[in-house]
Amino acid sequence: MVSYLEIGQIVNTFGINGMVKVKPFTDDIKEFEYLKKIYIENKNSKKEYQIEEVKYHKDMVMLKLKGVDKIEEAEKLRNHFITISREDAIPLNEGEYYIVDLLDSEVYTEDGSKLGILEDIFNTGSNDIYVVRDELGKQILLPAIEEVIKEIDIHNKKIIVHLIEGLQ
Repeated sequence: MVSYLEIGQIVNTFGINGMVKVKPFTDDIKEFEYLKKIYIENKNSKKEYQIEEVKYHKDMVMLKLKGVDKIEEAEKLRNHFITISREDAIPLNEGEYYIVDLLDSEVYTEDGSKLGILEDIFNTGSNDIYVVRDELGKQILLPAIEEVIKEIDIHNKKIIVHLIEGLQ
């Protein structure tokens, strides 16, 4: 399992005092309130920042980071990704998983037939959709609902599914 979880991307600055605007990758943006530190990553480095203040505007998160006090400093962080240590993450409820832990899992039907590899997950509003690619490159879209997803084993990267009518 990965040690750091990607929770957002800095998309812009906010105001003149160094705040950054973050597009969150979490289900509940209020989770940012519980964080004391984050890591900002670019291609070559990862730097720790202390969070001084959290604000919300529509579906975005505004962060004031210690040491980032001017718009010019905040501008340098634009397009960088925000990660947190797995230990700092809010514990998940039973039946909840981090997307990064599910990706690249092998997906099998209940009878043991391999469907393919889970390559992406996206949210439709009502539920997630698992994008599975078979050996021939064909995509299979599976709704992440109890009737379809029967078992998830993140340690062995294996998912068992039941193909309901319309998915076959």
